[in-house]
Amino acid sequence: MRLGIIGLPQSGKTTIFNALTRGDQPTTMSGRMEVHNAVVPVPDPRVDRLAEIYNPKKTTYARVEYADIAGLDGSAGDAGISGALLNELAQMDGFLHVVRVFEDDSVPHMASSIDPLRDIASMDSELLLNDLIAIERKLERLATERGRDKAVVEREKELFQRLHTALADDETPLRTIQLSAEDRKAIAGFGFLTLKPMLVVLNLSEGQPAPDVSAVTPHSNVVALQGRLEMEIAQLPPDEAGVFLEEYGIKEPSLFRMIRESYELIGLLSFFTVGEDEVRAWTVRRGASAPEAAGAIHTDLQKGFIRAEVVAYDDLASLGSMAAAREKGVLRVEGKDYIVHDGDIVHVRFNV
Repeated sequence: MRLGIIGLPQSGKTTIFNALTRGDQPTTMSGRMEVHNAVVPVPDPRVDRLAEIYNPKKTTYARVEYADIAGLDGSAGDAGISGALLNELAQMDGFLHVVRVFEDDSVPHMASSIDPLRDIASMDSELLLNDLIAIERKLERLATERGRDKAVVEREKELFQRLHTALADDETPLRTIQLSAEDRKAIAGFGFLTLKPMLVVLNLSEGQPAPDVSAVTPHSNVVALQGRLEMEIAQLPPDEAGVFLEEYGIKEPSLFRMIRESYELIGLLSFFTVGEDEVRAWTVRRGASAPEAAGAIHTDLQKGFIRAEVVAYDDLASLGSMAAAREKGVLRVEGKDYIVHDGDIVHVRFNV
């Protein structure tokens, strides 16, 4: 799963990207469309606790991929977002919209003052306009459609008109609309940008309070962090970072919460496999069945799925072993219809 880091110029996108990746990409403007990618482990204290219990040879966290995407500036115009930039954005599963709140005289801004409400609205408008243009073009083609089943064409007209109303009249992103599985299949190839989930990241100065942006973010989650400080912490050696956090009474970097929230944003959950060789977090979509979870581990496990032995993380963490969980009766045997829950510890029985 890929999340695109977007934002207006000088909002601190690359600072956040460097904090995520412990990288050192230049934070100055390049003036061109660029994309930097990195895969980041999802911090999870449950994995740490399971590793304490099993002392495995290997510990593997869930992972999420981020793309630092330069090129959006809030002024796409009547033609919408074009070319390679639109192609990159359409491939994302969701967005982290970095919004500048920090004051820094050395960093110019798009206007004379810092205004996060304005900047959020500007980016939302750019994405909305792009989708609206694509929908209007589709409606024009449907109006002169020939050769296809009339009932199918009429259903598409109704669907795209509903999307048009949401954007043009209600000025709401497409992710707010109730869409059936059939609807989603019909629009899957369009890569609509406002259909994708959004996490607004308020980029603060050190010690700066977060502003209230709820008036312009009713359809987006919001997280606030001190971008430059988070980047500096991330670039420290682990032992020095630990001392720094302890000195300031910080339990964990705010960055960790942002990673977890962005992971959850795109409808993902983690289940675990445990043993002396490896403790590992696996990723599936929410609502995945036990066979689908087995397929995340290996396709053979899904093909030959018989049953899954399942125990909740809280039960295993408190009891300390699978044997104790079995003895207490909290280890369950589940079949093909079982829906995996976040934190499940799963052992798959299969035959191929």
